[in-house]
Amino acid sequence: MIKHERLTSLDAFRGATIAGMMIVNNPGTWSHIYPQLEHAPWSGWTFTDWIFPFFLFIVGVAMTFSFRYRMEAGADKKKLYVQVVRRAVIIFLLGFILAGFPYFHLATIRIPGVLQRIAVCYLIASLIVMNSGWKGQVYWIVGLLTSYWLMVKLIPVPGYGAGVMQPTGSLCWYVDSHVLAGHTWSGAPVPGFDPEGIVSTIPAIATTLFGVLTGHWLQSERTKEEKTAWMFVAGNIFLLFGAILDMWLPINKNMWTSSYSIFMAGWALVCLAMFYWLIDVKGYKKWATPLVIYGMNAITVFFLSGIIGRLYTGIVRWQTPDGGTQSLQGWIFHTFFLSIASPINASLLYAIFFMLFLFLIAWVMWKKKWFLKV
Repeated sequence: MIKHERLTSLDAFRGATIAGMMIVNNPGTWSHIYPQLEHAPWSGWTFTDWIFPFFLFIVGVAMTFSFRYRMEAGADKKKLYVQVVRRAVIIFLLGFILAGFPYFHLATIRIPGVLQRIAVCYLIASLIVMNSGWKGQVYWIVGLLTSYWLMVKLIPVPGYGAGVMQPTGSLCWYVDSHVLAGHTWSGAPVPGFDPEGIVSTIPAIATTLFGVLTGHWLQSERTKEEKTAWMFVAGNIFLLFGAILDMWLPINKNMWTSSYSIFMAGWALVCLAMFYWLIDVKGYKKWATPLVIYGMNAITVFFLSGIIGRLYTGIVRWQTPDGGTQSLQGWIFHTFFLSIASPINASLLYAIFFMLFLFLIAWVMWKKKWFLKV
């Protein structure tokens, strides 16, 4: 029987990722943001473009441990199927609730989203993992990335032709604007496009499977030093390969191109290798405790951040003397942050404040051993 010990480095990596998401999603003002704290407008990448693929990669790594432990506990495949579908449905519904909160205008509610994509990728990757070995999973990755590349390059879009890699005219835009008409993200590069849309979910599944392969590697009989070294090597190979592919298929988070999936898998491997080396190999764990606290309730923190953010930016408002309205978020930003720093630094300070506020909630949950599972 294998000892069921949590991989502390994975919790810390997850915590660092959710902390990064809190900072980039909650600036004091969207008018003043450091370039690395917002997504690349279209092709290219920034620090912000690390975050979502890191989450999917982490889901894949964690999946291999979870399934192994459940099988050891006596769960049969039928029971695992039920658990996987149940979890995927709950995560999707949480994302749907976030998209609609607080008014739930069903005629225009956004159907895709971060949690929704996590749910779909988790579901499909789980089915692949439960019905194939690691070699089969490699074939799935190659097949998903290759088929997606061929789809976006060769399938003609009516009125635009094939191979359009711009927001309007791309295959992703065409499918989303027709299938999800009226239910895509209002902040997308063009109306009808959604960065978490239908077709671009295909390579996102491959991102999750990259994490699955990493999970298999971490559970292998190799020494911890070998595991670390080869994660670094593989990560740098993927970074180089993704950068080379960028010449033919741009690294693009909005479309989640195959080159982007490979490139971000490289970054995820390098970052996880660093956490693994420091925490699980060298034993330097104390510094990572705040990240672990964040990482052990990541979905809860993300969900609460969406609810709280919308409450005090759009719901908690009052009249001002000039006849306008003031939100609680705007009052905090202007009163405590804009008075002590330039707009761009005040915006960053506010984002850090929001991240620390959510950490306080995560810390209370950790102290009370409240770990919400879905």
